[in-house]
Amino acid sequence: MPSKAGIHWAQCLAITCRSGYWIARLSRAATRAQQMAYDPDNIFAKILDGEIPCHKIYEDDDTLAFLDIMPRTEGHALVITKKRARDLFDIKPEGLAKLMAAVQKLAPKIKEAVGADGVLIQQFNGSAAGQTVFHLHIHIVPVKHGVPLKPHAGIMEDQARLAITAEKIRKKLKG
Repeated sequence: MPSKAGIHWAQCLAITCRSGYWIARLSRAATRAQQMAYDPDNIFAKILDGEIPCHKIYEDDDTLAFLDIMPRTEGHALVITKKRARDLFDIKPEGLAKLMAAVQKLAPKIKEAVGADGVLIQQFNGSAAGQTVFHLHIHIVPVKHGVPLKPHAGIMEDQARLAITAEKIRKKLKG
């Protein structure tokens, strides 16, 4: 694509990079981009497709919310976009706004349902930042004074206990 000066960016690149350094850098960047492509087989995509069950607490046209199976606290929920987005940088602002609107709607209801004193909202981008499932999601973590948080991606919770908590939250959302 020509620039305003009528020179293609690749021509500028060819002119300015006589050594192989810039070409190698671009090649590494392209490889990273390919490695970071959305994986349609990630666990959240499978939940969206109905292939894997979850303890659903909320759903609308753009988002799905369910309890984390390895919760940091009682009521720890995940809100995911229905868009196929890997992380915060892979979604349009409109899609992110819809995701955050769901988080804002759910967080106070979850807090109330489990009797928490506050709510921690977390979102990780990339493995270096702690992201373990590469589908954009927001953590809603209810926090109680004096109750320590369990580690992120720690211990699997009992499914019956998750079902009871999910029902408490759904009741708060209805009423």
